[in-house]
Amino acid sequence: LDAYALIYRAHFAFSKNPRINSKGLNTGVMLGFTNAMLEIINKQKPTHIGVGFDTPKPTFRHEQFPEYKAHREATPEDIKIGVPYVKQIIESFNIPILEADGFEADDVIGTIAKKAAREGFEVFMMTPDKDFAQLVEEHIYLYKPAFMGNGVDIMGVSEVCAKWDIENVDQVRDILGLHGDASDNIPGIPGVGAKTAVKYLKAYGSIEGLLAHVDELKGKARENVENFGEQGLLSKDLATIRIDAPVEFNADSLIYSGPDEEKLVELFTELEFRTLLKRVFGQTASEPKVKRIDNSQLSMFMSAGKDGGETEHPIKKLDVTTQEAKYHLIDTVEKALGLAEFLAIQEEFCFDTETTNIDPIDAELVGLSFSYVPGEAYYVPVGEKMEEVKAILDVFKSVFEDKEVIKIGQNLKYDILMLKKYGVEVRGGLFDTMIAHYLIDPDSRHNMDILAETYLNYSPIPISTLIGGKGKPKTMRDVDITEIVDYAAEDADITLQLKEKLVEELNTDALKHLFYGVELPLVKVLTAVEFNGVRIDPEALNLMSVELRDESLKVQNRIYELAGEEFNIASPKQLGIILFEKLKLLDKPKKTKTGQYATGEEILSRLEHAHEIAGKILEFRELQKLKSTYVDALPEMISDFDNRVHTSYSQTVAATGRLSSNNPNLQNIPIRTPKGREIRKAFIPTDDNHIIMSADYSQIELRIMAAFSEDKHMIDAFKAGRDIHATTASRIFKVPLEEVTSEMRGMAKSANFGIIYGISAFGLSQNLNIPRKEAGELIETYFNEFPAVKAYMDRVVNEARDDGYVSTILGRRRYLRDINSRNATMRGYSERNAINAPIQGSAADIIKVAMINIHQWMLENKVKSKMIMQVHDELVFDIPKDEKELMTKKVEQFMKEAIPMVVPMEVGIGFGKNWLEAH
Repeated sequence: LDAYALIYRAHFAFSKNPRINSKGLNTGVMLGFTNAMLEIINKQKPTHIGVGFDTPKPTFRHEQFPEYKAHREATPEDIKIGVPYVKQIIESFNIPILEADGFEADDVIGTIAKKAAREGFEVFMMTPDKDFAQLVEEHIYLYKPAFMGNGVDIMGVSEVCAKWDIENVDQVRDILGLHGDASDNIPGIPGVGAKTAVKYLKAYGSIEGLLAHVDELKGKARENVENFGEQGLLSKDLATIRIDAPVEFNADSLIYSGPDEEKLVELFTELEFRTLLKRVFGQTASEPKVKRIDNSQLSMFMSAGKDGGETEHPIKKLDVTTQEAKYHLIDTVEKALGLAEFLAIQEEFCFDTETTNIDPIDAELVGLSFSYVPGEAYYVPVGEKMEEVKAILDVFKSVFEDKEVIKIGQNLKYDILMLKKYGVEVRGGLFDTMIAHYLIDPDSRHNMDILAETYLNYSPIPISTLIGGKGKPKTMRDVDITEIVDYAAEDADITLQLKEKLVEELNTDALKHLFYGVELPLVKVLTAVEFNGVRIDPEALNLMSVELRDESLKVQNRIYELAGEEFNIASPKQLGIILFEKLKLLDKPKKTKTGQYATGEEILSRLEHAHEIAGKILEFRELQKLKSTYVDALPEMISDFDNRVHTSYSQTVAATGRLSSNNPNLQNIPIRTPKGREIRKAFIPTDDNHIIMSADYSQIELRIMAAFSEDKHMIDAFKAGRDIHATTASRIFKVPLEEVTSEMRGMAKSANFGIIYGISAFGLSQNLNIPRKEAGELIETYFNEFPAVKAYMDRVVNEARDDGYVSTILGRRRYLRDINSRNATMRGYSERNAINAPIQGSAADIIKVAMINIHQWMLENKVKSKMIMQVHDELVFDIPKDEKELMTKKVEQFMKEAIPMVVPMEVGIGFGKNWLEAH
């Protein structure tokens, strides 16, 4: 095992998802490394194992090339803290640590691998580092561990040659020498990338062969090889893994005999690795409350087929449990009836749907999978004809609609929406493993493959093996049913097992309330909102598209006039040359990592006052984006199912708790510019008897800041209904309220919202286009006038330093792994998040509670109005005109009273024949 490669991999895997224990120690590095090591021990069951480490002393490569690894960033603090623990873990497993001063772990592993292979061993080098490919031979393999949803990759000679497109493994060294390695600061030959390197090797075999035929090259390529050929040879030498490091291969010392239980229990207890302890020492979690099918009952719906053979699917070995996993095919209505009977008497069961499309509105149902006992699952294909699908769904309809049975799933909203489309309502309690993990680790990824690897040390069958890649079927409808059984049943089985693990981690009252009281009820609300969809006016969008095209051409021609020539405005390279070489808009223009001039929105915004062309380019970009991303795209998103557009909301993307939406992304529809706002005209009600209603929280984040900080002046202003920005301006500019100018109010507004986001003097100066000193004075004056706000901000940052996280009004946590970092930039980013996350997250909490309460009231009172969109702090409804008064009263009430606070919530409600009019 290549220790540091696996340690860094663990660090980055948990970088957005820190595992902080009760003592404030970030244990992600230790957990990730241990998971990787256990993957090998449990799955591959090696007879011999060792772990290679670098030592702190310089290596022969540093002596040969002082710049070697010179650009590497300082070792992250989490790794510095974690490495001693990792070594203790390795030693507690009775696994030897292999290292040699002056040599890297690569050389130690290379030396041991070659020696072991010569003694008849099959050797696997476990590392994500591609450089090890050069060591592969007949009995030596590169073992790339599973990571972030990708499966294990074991590479022998043929796989290495195919991946690198080379004839022999030794040419890996030549490729590394030719194009270099930025991570190790190995220079290579300028102008030679991976494709060129392969081309040279096909022609000349090696760098030495290339140098011998340099006269056959032309132009810049020849010049680079002639001038930097020796550098290429040096790079090849630096990239060569040595196989003569001063380490002995002692087979007996590498025999794996299992962990030292006393040492490991003590260490894992300190690190709070309770789940790992169970995995290592075989302690099982409490048995789930299920009514298990015995053999006689099982035969009721798993009876012999016509030919007398058992139709049960072959047993598949699962590493996550000590039992055999049994996955069954339920291929008749009679068997389905038997399964439905047993599901109906369970307290809970897990289910999943197999479909033809990731968009449930446009997808067709292919099959259902169920599990209610770990290690057992059932797959039920539904057929293709609607009468076949209906027959199967009718069997399970009463089970799905039973309010007494809890339904478990991963991303349940998709499956519930899928069934709703077929007329099946999923009722009763829910448990969504994706959402549970989101609340536990909001910054990480939450897909099932990642969760299975993290909690169960198991890599599920990837979907790509069924429908991905060349020559594969296009949808699950085209996959052979025998292949689907394992895949679909495994999904239900693994999700059920994950539920048992995640329940243990929902270990605070706040987490439980958020999960069971807010996020799970919200699943049903969002399912309804997505199913309702919104009507779009394609004719209005077509007219807008023509207008935007004509406007774009005018702006484009003006840009050409200002530039003095025509060029590709969409090309950052060409644009940079025009702005900074021809027009010289900046003395020292910023460049990107690729060496091109930076021409992003931030740069251009700063240049607007200096030259008209900067503003015109921004205008051109906006027109182009509006046209392509919304105006031309929205008509294509109208569903054949009901001629409406159905966005997809996600509860598990934004770490703050905010909802995000996709296809279309409603959150990003522009509102600040007139052209952007026009797009909302195309969102229209069902018919002439309906109108669009918009209900929008007014300045919700400022109200939350006032409540959290308990600032008397802000609270009084909100309670009195005064303009908060004018009130702020009055205080910081020390003038009576009636003498506040629009310019003063604008500056106060920027300060108000900037303060929420922890803005710096530099940031505020950019926003207001004023000198940094003046911006700094403005912030200082603000804090003098609102000392309680400053006190709150200081307090929340200090608490975050102690706790490692901040919380919203409902206890939603945002972990801040860099809050105590010595790196000022990283620390500053975390400090700003510490200030903003509780406010933005609390706003999310409030609107979610409001949505749940409104939805429940609408159901109970059987109103005809429909909630059709949620965008930031706004809810949008499609309502019959005769329900206007009722909806106004009740929606305003539920939004204002969602979570009572010392500061009153205000809700602006509007109506119109389209969304723009209503907003």
